Formats: sequence, structure tokens, C-alpha cells
Amino acid sequence: MSRYALIVNPTAGRGRARAAAATAAAVLRGAGLAAEVRASSSLAHARELATAAATAGEIVVAVGGDGTAGALAGATAAAGGRWSLIAGGRGNDLSRVLGIPRDPAAAANALITGVERSIDLIGVSTEGWAEQIVAGSVYVGVPSVGDEIANGMRFISGPRAYPIAALRVVARWRPATFTLEGTAGKRVFAGYTVVIANSPDFAAGMKIAPPARIDDGRLDIVTMSDASKITFLRGLAKVSDGSHVTFPQVDLHTDTDLTFTVDRAMPVGADGETLPFADPLPAGQPVRVRVLPGALTVITPGAPAAAAPPERATAVDRPPV
Repeated sequence: MSRYALIVNPTAGRGRARAAAATAAAVLRGAGLAAEVRASSSLAHARELATAAATAGEIVVAVGGDGTAGALAGATAAAGGRWSLIAGGRGNDLSRVLGIPRDPAAAANALITGVERSIDLIGVSTEGWAEQIVAGSVYVGVPSVGDEIANGMRFISGPRAYPIAALRVVARWRPATFTLEGTAGKRVFAGYTVVIANSPDFAAGMKIAPPARIDDGRLDIVTMSDASKITFLRGLAKVSDGSHVTFPQVDLHTDTDLTFTVDRAMPVGADGETLPFADPLPAGQPVRVRVLPGALTVITPGAPAAAAPPERATAVDRPPV
């Protein structure tokens, strides 16, 4: 009989995650399955709980936002376990990409009847630190600075926090110089942001990298070069449906292993959280980002989605601007 360890971030979604865990556990127990809710006190503690559960043969179920989901995905993969997710945070991008219902009871039923598939994860590292494993995306620039603002908002909750935070950042933004080096070559540009995506969704459903697939063994890199702030805000408004990629200042290409640096200190984010070694990242310090193909076994509803075609381009899709 399957045993489920529901590891919850009790503060996620202002307490919604705790309620979601209780609901999901009740559904699983009602189906005659063993389910235990375990509250974490931090991301580090959540990883410890996931490692122990996966090692014991339990199915690890992350209950919370994308930060919790990514942290537990990495820990579960390292322990060779199986993983799933019940959304309980602000953005919930990973659950959306995997087709997991937002309702916790429906998500629990999907666990019972779901299928296993393999998805990619992302390894992020810098000198002096162990590699961090995340799931959805790594980003630096306007979104990473905006993340810190959004996470600190007390009176604005849910997806609304992200665009409001971005507006605050852009109002005082001055172009940063980013350097990217990977199998697709080297690029240096001044601008607003670099997003290295494992899946299309970002910041509560924005289609930051429309072609991205979570199981194609590649990372989609989205950059925006320097432009007027009005142009950036026009692009931001179009991220909701992915049409921002038609802007000449936006570049989209794929890679599997790359490094980046920034010419001034700033935070680097991943899955809605600031990376521990990048709070902020010192100016000029390289960060390596690599795809970990098929690293995690997940349980999702229905048939697994098809991976992107293997012949996807690895070079820049159009000349840099």
C-alpha cells in the first residue's frame, strides 16, 4: 500500500497550505491509504523531511508554493523517491504546468488515480556552495528584485503581488550588464533580466517561455535587452499570453549548461525564493545553471504530456539586439 508524506509549509498562502494538507490527507485516508501531514519550519527542514520520507519509501507530497515544491522536488530526486504536489502558495506555477487540480481534494484524488512520469530539474551552483536543485526557473534582474518585494508585501496577497512589485522595481531600474556563456555561445548585453526556464509558466501563470517543456532535457533562456521603461512595461503586459517574445528586445534560445554574471550585486531567484548564496549575488560572481534531465519521478493526473521534439534549436533564434 502506498504511503504519503504530506510536507507542508504552514505559512504558505497565509495558512491555506495547512488547510489544504488536512483536506488532502483526509481524502487519502478515506481511500484506505496511509497519509501523514508533517509541518516544516524552513526550506532546509522541509528538505530533511522529504529526504527521510523518500528514503523510507513514502511518496513525498509538497504542500505549499513553488519554493516549497522546488525544494522538495530536489530532495526527493536526490533520494530516488517519488513526488507530487498540492498547491497552496501564491503563484502555483508548477502545479499548473503539471496539470494538478488547484482544489486540494481533487489533487488528492489525482494522487490516487494518477500516473508516473519523469521531469527535468535544474541544478544551480556557485563557488563555495553545494549545488541547489530547483524545479521551475532561475532568474536575475527585475523579477528577482521584484520577488523580494512581493514576498515582503503584507497587505497584497495572491498573484497580484508580482506585477505590482515589478512596477516598483522598474520605476527605479537602471540597466545592468549581463554575461551569458553556454553551449550556444557567449552574449553580453545591458538590460532588464535573464530568466532560465524549465517550464513555460512563471510568476503566477505568466508565459515567460512559451516553448519550454518540463521534460525535454533543455532550458529555455529568455532575456530582455535595454529599452525604454515604457517598452518594458508593454512587454510585461504581454507576458500573460507569451506574446512578449515578439519584441525585438526579447531574445529566446535554449541550452543545457550555462553560466551568467551581472555587473552589480543583486539577488538571484528560483521558484519564487531568493537563492541562499545570492542574497545578493556579488557583482561578477559566476552562477552555473544546468538541466538535470529526467531527474524526478512525479505522479500527475492522466497521461503524461509529450516532450518537446528533440530537434529543437540550440542557437539563438534571432540575432541579439
